[in-house]
Amino acid sequence: MNDQKMPSKSYRRFALVLLTIVYGFNFIDRQIVGILAPFIQKDLDLTNTELGLLMGLAFAIFYTLIAIPIAWLADRYNRVNILSIALATWSGFTALTGLAGNFIQIGIARMGVGIGEAGGSPPSHSIISDMYPKEERASALGVYSMGIPLGIMAAYFATATLMGASSEDVDWRRIFIFLGLTGIGLALLVKLVLHEPIRGAMEFGNQVKIQTPVFKESIKTLLKIPAWWAMCFGIAFGSFVSYASFAFQTKFLITLDPTFNFRTLVIILGAINGIAYAGGTFFGARLADKWGQKDIRAYGWLPAITITLCLPIGIMSFWATSVAMNLFLTTLFLIFIGAYLGPSFAIAQTLAPINMRAMSTALFFFILNMIALGGGPTFAGWLIDVFKENNNDLESMRYAMTVTFCIFIPSIISFLVVAKVLPKDWAAAEKHNLELTQTQG
Repeated sequence: MNDQKMPSKSYRRFALVLLTIVYGFNFIDRQIVGILAPFIQKDLDLTNTELGLLMGLAFAIFYTLIAIPIAWLADRYNRVNILSIALATWSGFTALTGLAGNFIQIGIARMGVGIGEAGGSPPSHSIISDMYPKEERASALGVYSMGIPLGIMAAYFATATLMGASSEDVDWRRIFIFLGLTGIGLALLVKLVLHEPIRGAMEFGNQVKIQTPVFKESIKTLLKIPAWWAMCFGIAFGSFVSYASFAFQTKFLITLDPTFNFRTLVIILGAINGIAYAGGTFFGARLADKWGQKDIRAYGWLPAITITLCLPIGIMSFWATSVAMNLFLTTLFLIFIGAYLGPSFAIAQTLAPINMRAMSTALFFFILNMIALGGGPTFAGWLIDVFKENNNDLESMRYAMTVTFCIFIPSIISFLVVAKVLPKDWAAAEKHNLELTQTQG
């Protein structure tokens, strides 16, 4: 019998906030490249395709491949240790990004960031799921996923604070070094204050010791769950578009109106992400949990509805004729785009057997990020260069992003499939976890 005490409500809140901050640093390190893209591109003489590779495939391929073995470790060993080491690793490579002198060097640094960030979400999702019951899991994971908009907001604010005196000559290197060193300090705090929770405690108390399966068993089990698969592709195609949009928005706005003050622009974009995106993420997760209590299919319906709204709004934002109009449409877009995060994270954790939760996150992040993070910015950057052969910079971005936003269509279809098959898979998961505790308890 495990006589470890269950976590108190105050500790759960504290731990969730700290994990959300860590996740925020994850997205600061990603978003900062897109924010500073015009200055990095000019300083290192990069093409749009090379810029897209830095924000996409160069990062994503290592992030996704390393995440699976790290998740295997997280299902067996201390998740807090794994998380703190991962945070220190990606923060160190973020600092090294500021020392790069050419495309090869900055590419290697971004690969290192990807390797470190691979150890962020799988153990964090697993920790949160062992602190919150399934009825509250979408809300808890919705709070955690607010690390995305809050991290993006912090990236914009950090840029505005550290950019230097001139909007034309931004010291992008200093910003990377400062953020990297700050992340290393946060990693030390995580190691000192977080405690490893009991696996499966929120489902069956602290009386059951859950054994971990072999690697192949984890893979086979997860891949046999239709709703899990549909959710993966839904969030992957949705994020494909959002990553591409975020990657080139700053460049688009500077091209749209070169006279608009850059410091003012990044402050506004930071506030929009911190309010609209974070609000959409939080209330989307709460709505999913509330609606889901009446009909479990809500976890698929809600993302399908909000992404449908994002399709026309996103296209219009890149055809806006002024910065003000783009920012208004971006605000609407961010409110709706965040709504799929909480429900998707909850599906990944609830449908997975208790002893495969970190692996579930890693596998769905593998699909998500190979398609979205690896493909979105890379595809958009390549398209911009293709359209640039016969159009100016502004028109080439507009055409490229219009095509890119159409990738929302398979995302909508995928979430409708989730709504159809989820009730059966949700009930099967509850039955499987009950059987697991009866045989291993």
